Amino acid sequence: MKNNFLYLLVALLIFLVGIPIAIDLLLLPVGLVRVISFSALLAIGLWSLSRSGRTFSVAMTFVIAGIILNLLYAYNDQTVFLFASTLAMLAFLFTAAGNAMKHIAMDDNISANRIIGAVCVYLMLGVIWALTYSLLEAAIPGSFTGLSVQAVDSKWDPDWVYFSFVTLTTLGYGDILPVTSTARALAYFEAIVGQFYLAVLVAGLVGAYLSEKQGQTPNQ
Repeated sequence: MKNNFLYLLVALLIFLVGIPIAIDLLLLPVGLVRVISFSALLAIGLWSLSRSGRTFSVAMTFVIAGIILNLLYAYNDQTVFLFASTLAMLAFLFTAAGNAMKHIAMDDNISANRIIGAVCVYLMLGVIWALTYSLLEAAIPGSFTGLSVQAVDSKWDPDWVYFSFVTLTTLGYGDILPVTSTARALAYFEAIVGQFYLAVLVAGLVGAYLSEKQGQTPNQ
């Protein structure tokens, strides 16, 4: 069954690019940006799963819970709502990533939808780790050094996304550092997953491309 990941890609790009710009320009408070960005990613991302049957129903549960918990955290600023809303976001991302991987693996040809799905999975991996890092810092303060004051005080900031993708791509600027053993374990595991994903993805797409070309070549 064909699935459209374009909406999910748009939501991810807004989350990764638009939100940091909004914060730098001081257009909105960080807390409000968190609510809007999380809720938008959940709501728009859900649309990409609209043809996924049971997966859509499961994802909708996480989306509704995530949006409600985000609003509760914005108005109450209680840690329990922070953890619960972040967990709902993580659950949705795992569901969406699993659905995308299924369709990437099932497609027999290289289509635009397949490529977009592969890109979405890679971006979602970065966001998943960013959320995990923020949860770890909230649970064990001081797990990272080099964070901005906003990241520490508000429990969410583009710092987490930045550090996650720097780690995922093994770029490693070194301005933000994991300090505790758990933080370091998460960081090197993300680097390993990022490299293996690219290696497997590229190999898979190249293999599918070659198979498709061979199938189109007329017999001599």
